[in-house]
Amino acid sequence: MRTPGFWYGTPDTASRLIARSLAPFGALYGLAGRLRMAAATPYRADIPVVCVGNLVAGGAGKTPVALALLEALKARGIAAHALTRGHGGTERGPLRVDPARHGPVEVGDEALLLAAAAPCWVARDRAAGARAAAAQGAPALVMDDGFQNPGLAKDLSLIVVDGAAGFGNGLLIPAGPLREPVAWGLARADAMVVVGEDRTGVAGLAGSLPVLHARLEPDGAGDLAGRPVLAFAGIGRPEKFFATLEAAGARIVERAAFADHHPYRAGEIARLLERAGDLGALPVTTAKDAVRLDLEARARVRVLPVRAVWRNTGALDALLDRLMVL
Repeated sequence: MRTPGFWYGTPDTASRLIARSLAPFGALYGLAGRLRMAAATPYRADIPVVCVGNLVAGGAGKTPVALALLEALKARGIAAHALTRGHGGTERGPLRVDPARHGPVEVGDEALLLAAAAPCWVARDRAAGARAAAAQGAPALVMDDGFQNPGLAKDLSLIVVDGAAGFGNGLLIPAGPLREPVAWGLARADAMVVVGEDRTGVAGLAGSLPVLHARLEPDGAGDLAGRPVLAFAGIGRPEKFFATLEAAGARIVERAAFADHHPYRAGEIARLLERAGDLGALPVTTAKDAVRLDLEARARVRVLPVRAVWRNTGALDALLDRLMVL
């Protein structure tokens, strides 16, 4: 799904009218979610579960934050496993991801990124995934997304927010980007993680919650400075990737934005590569997009990974200290 333009940005009259007309459906969406949570009996795993979630549909930086948490736990001697729904994949799970055997068609793109850093489980039934991971010796779980999933109890829940986008127009899907009202979500969270500069003032909504700050830093982008690039991305907010490239000094001569988890077709990639050649530009994409390309296309595209870098590791350490006593 491509993010509707009226969810974010300065609203004009047409955007307000669209959002207002869809607001009753948003109210029903919110009610359905609340009833689903009220009716559920969450499974309490025998191991600690850290949830990296958000309150909006689309990209906020959850997967880089989940990867950073896996790294932080590993530094403490805890070889945590990752757990994800496997969005975009056909596997229902629980399944331990093997990057040598499984591709994005089976397990989705995020699972492959996580599996490169730690043992990763795909499970639409999160409780079943937690049981499978624990049975295989996982000492802890870092769950990428699933904050609104009531099937698995969380020991620590971090709400990731894109500082540049915030909570958009503040309305529920489909009138806006929210999966649930902000107040409901923050009441169940243990901390907020603001990714990037807080241009929307979301940290002020956290109340008594700890607020952690992180930035997405490109890994190995030094050779892109001043270089013409054709940038393409199929993530929640492609403009975030374009901004990262520009911050690294790249000169973007053309941008191609696709819907999140977009399944690239061979002809589509061929046209992008041909266009890049015509422009004398280097085709560049995200690590998340790269796993959805075939091997031949991937070899002809520059992949720019990003990682979450914490502004204050002390705040993160305080949260993980709480987890250690569980």
